[in-house]
Amino acid sequence: MKLDYVLGLRIEDFLERRLQTQVFKLGLAKSIHHARVLIRQRHIRVRKQLVNVPSYIVRLDSQKHIDFSLNSPYGGGRPGRVKRKNMKKGQQRHGSDGEEDEG
Repeated sequence: MKLDYVLGLRIEDFLERRLQTQVFKLGLAKSIHHARVLIRQRHIRVRKQLVNVPSYIVRLDSQKHIDFSLNSPYGGGRPGRVKRKNMKKGQQRHGSDGEEDEG
């Protein structure tokens, strides 16, 4: 019985189980290539484990637990370099406006 199931598997079945494909199908990435980049840049986790291998085979029970990493800017972690720079610039601008209005 188990052997019949294994022999019935196709290449497409294995390709559908790859993390790269799952990230794209869940809508976390715009394309299959974008999914690969997100995984390699350590933005994706499966359950609590950070995974940076696009060919990682995702089990059926783990499929529901694919999400952005907690430390990732996409997952609510520390903002990226450009966003931090713009936020700092915005705070300086608001601080200088307040001083000019008072004086």
